[in-house]
Amino acid sequence: MQRFAALFLALMLICLPVMAEEEDDLSMDDILDKANPDVVTDTVIKPSDGTDDVTVEEEEEESIYESDGSVLITISATGDFTIGGDSRKSTDIFADELKKQGGDINFTMRNVRDILMADDLTIVNFEGTLTNSTYVPSNKKENQFLFSAPPSYVSMLSDNGIEAVSLENNHVMDHGEEAYEDTKQALRDAGIVYSNSTEEGVINVKGVEICMLSYLCIDRYESLWDKVPADIAAAKEKYPIVIVSFHWGNEKDYSPTNNQIKMGHLAVDSGADLVLGHHSHRINPIEYYNGVYICYSLGNFCFSGNSKPSDMSSFIFQTRFRMRNDTITNEGFRIIPIRISSRTDRNDFTPTVLTKETAIDSVLTTLKANGKKLEYVVDEYPLEW
Repeated sequence: MQRFAALFLALMLICLPVMAEEEDDLSMDDILDKANPDVVTDTVIKPSDGTDDVTVEEEEEESIYESDGSVLITISATGDFTIGGDSRKSTDIFADELKKQGGDINFTMRNVRDILMADDLTIVNFEGTLTNSTYVPSNKKENQFLFSAPPSYVSMLSDNGIEAVSLENNHVMDHGEEAYEDTKQALRDAGIVYSNSTEEGVINVKGVEICMLSYLCIDRYESLWDKVPADIAAAKEKYPIVIVSFHWGNEKDYSPTNNQIKMGHLAVDSGADLVLGHHSHRINPIEYYNGVYICYSLGNFCFSGNSKPSDMSSFIFQTRFRMRNDTITNEGFRIIPIRISSRTDRNDFTPTVLTKETAIDSVLTTLKANGKKLEYVVDEYPLEW
């Protein structure tokens, strides 16, 4: 018995240091390191051709390449993303719907999240502010609509695969310059890239730098005819892909104005690789001009400006670029017809993919009917790649 007690005491003394360390919640890697400090815990793949070892991280990085060695980038774009409410009003339809949804701010993206997470880059027109300010500038006091949402609502973008926003429209200044700075800071804190008329947004996608430029054209065309092409040309010297967003046109119009067409073509002639438009709250036709798609209006997307807009149809635009040997080529496009609400009786701010053939046909018919006068309108609106 005495020999057994001595053996037990010896074992306890050996285990005491390990037991003490376990109280510090050591990870498996920590334990392995302490057992054998020379062990490298990164998995290493031994190539059969005698080349240098490649870590798992490096192999994953190489997986961005297609079988032919090219890089394929899928981009999604949508129209107006407007959340929150008007601080001047006693009712807030967005807050009311959020309460019905149990306070889950991500309810808006539940029906399209998989689409946006599966692409490489999603761009929306963020039309509103992320601020707690209720200040209303003198030039905005008579406006029918003002939009603001708490800065925390930015998670609706970052949690659902939206990486970039156009931040140049007629509502970003609804609560003044300080609120605009609040909005930009909230986006930066969430890792969302933004662009406006003075700040280009640059994002690296699969090793390819994409530059985004945004402009508010309403009543400003004369000041932009020279600026836009100069900005685009300068960006194109630095970045292989340049995407330009325009907030333009007339509300509720289903086709572009002459100024929109002129500006869209000018952007392409200056080097733009994709042109995205919004403001009319209605879908507009797509042109294919000099090898570049011009989306004159992507309509609404997540839109809390109205409890029941007269037209709740819209679409998500998707296109692909291929980088091969430092050359960018356009790989076509498709549209995903949506309704901006999951309900037909009212707007619940939840974009939902259309499944009924009649509803899809209505979107396609609208686009085709309103593009007949456009010289470079696309022949078809494919639903698949």
